[in-house]
Amino acid sequence: MKVTATELRQNLYRILDTSLETGEPVVIERKGRTIRLVPEHAPSVWDRLPPQDAAEGDPEDLVHLDWSGEWTPGV
Repeated sequence: MKVTATELRQNLYRILDTSLETGEPVVIERKGRTIRLVPEHAPSVWDRLPPQDAAEGDPEDLVHLDWSGEWTPGV
């Protein structure tokens, strides 16, 4: 995330919280120079993934299902 010093001053806590949540560094520009703030411990990519629906059960049961109604030739 790239911000100016003025933007950082106006939104300091929001920018810092966002950086801590995402692990994305904050690059601050001031007078043509940059400063980079990087979270010490970035969250894992696995922690940021949204929950997914998953099939539960025996994988062998899926092998014996009739999938012909789900398949469309030529698509």
